[in-house]
Amino acid sequence: MRHAFPLARPGQTIGLLGGSFDPAHEGHVHITREAMKRFGLSHVWWLVSPGNPLKTHGPAPLEQRMARARAVMQDPRVTVTDIEARLGTRYTAETLEALRACYPGVRFVWLMGADNLAQLHHWQDWEWIMESVPVGVLARPGDRISARMSRAARVYAQYRISGRASQILGRADAPAWCFVNVPMSAQSSSAIRAAGGWGKLEQT
Repeated sequence: MRHAFPLARPGQTIGLLGGSFDPAHEGHVHITREAMKRFGLSHVWWLVSPGNPLKTHGPAPLEQRMARARAVMQDPRVTVTDIEARLGTRYTAETLEALRACYPGVRFVWLMGADNLAQLHHWQDWEWIMESVPVGVLARPGDRISARMSRAARVYAQYRISGRASQILGRADAPAWCFVNVPMSAQSSSAIRAAGGWGKLEQT
């Protein structure tokens, strides 16, 4: 099987970074390494999604996005996986529920940019997500204030771990979340697509 289910042992603390990765770029690499360092993670899985339910236009083919992600992310602690396609899950909550069933004893931490925290309350079963796994939030340019004022941040304010204590997030029991400010890359997948550096070029 070319893209088998990733291996994990009970007791490991694994960060999950989901997205279309259309395409993956150095910004993804940067936040992944920052997340491992800040949140006490042993590994990170990139969950390359079949498609984003919130987006009207589909991404590039999954195999193309997987290949690009593997070329960009060169770190033995990071696994690029299409496990959502294999599980048949469409929403983050469904994926997390399936992963917890498939990997008993593994501690998962959901990773997201501050822009995702700002609109988390629009996600399917978003409260279940917050109450089921620790959530690590990494600041992105222009999104700090909206994220801190978001509905999710307000509802779960009492469960926030301070940035100075971020290393304990991976071992914390949900609900628990931590917001850290890190030097961020402004590079984005949408900018790469708009510049014509992805898609048609990759398929020639």
